[in-house]
Amino acid sequence: MHKLFAVLAFAAAPAFAGGIQIDVSGEANGSIKIDLLEDVAPLHAERIKTLAAEGAYDNVVFHRVIEGFMAQSGDVEFGKLGGDMRLAGRGGSTLADLPAEFSDTPFERGVVGMARSQSPDSANSQFFIMFEPGYFLNGQYTVVGVVTEGMDVLDAIKLGKGPNGMVIGEPDVMSKVTVTE
Repeated sequence: MHKLFAVLAFAAAPAFAGGIQIDVSGEANGSIKIDLLEDVAPLHAERIKTLAAEGAYDNVVFHRVIEGFMAQSGDVEFGKLGGDMRLAGRGGSTLADLPAEFSDTPFERGVVGMARSQSPDSANSQFFIMFEPGYFLNGQYTVVGVVTEGMDVLDAIKLGKGPNGMVIGEPDVMSKVTVTE
């Protein structure tokens, strides 16, 4: 984790748009706090805050979790606990997709990025949190935040075993996501 902050310290200090707190339940239990980087990705930071404030992220599962890479969640359309998990990861929200906000901020451990389809301008509600650095994502995906507390909770999230890291059985869930200042 020291690496992440050391890298960010060399860049201009990012402006935080406040953040979110994710309360996780399942195999992992606890809270993950994320500072959203408003000056790096203002549209994406605002989208996450909007959906969190609406309660859209509550009871959404971590549907794709790849050991040594990342944990993905945020499908507010198909990723709700109790839904058809075969569809989780295919949806977004009722809001329009966002244009890419690529930056020089590297994908280090604890960095939060926006998931998207093949089109760079297709991010909507889904996001992922890095377990380890993923420099191959740099300049290809929007960095929207950084974990400030709760990496131990992230590390305990149930790993996927299915195709492309899909979680089989009962996935961990974002039981409550709240906006913090």
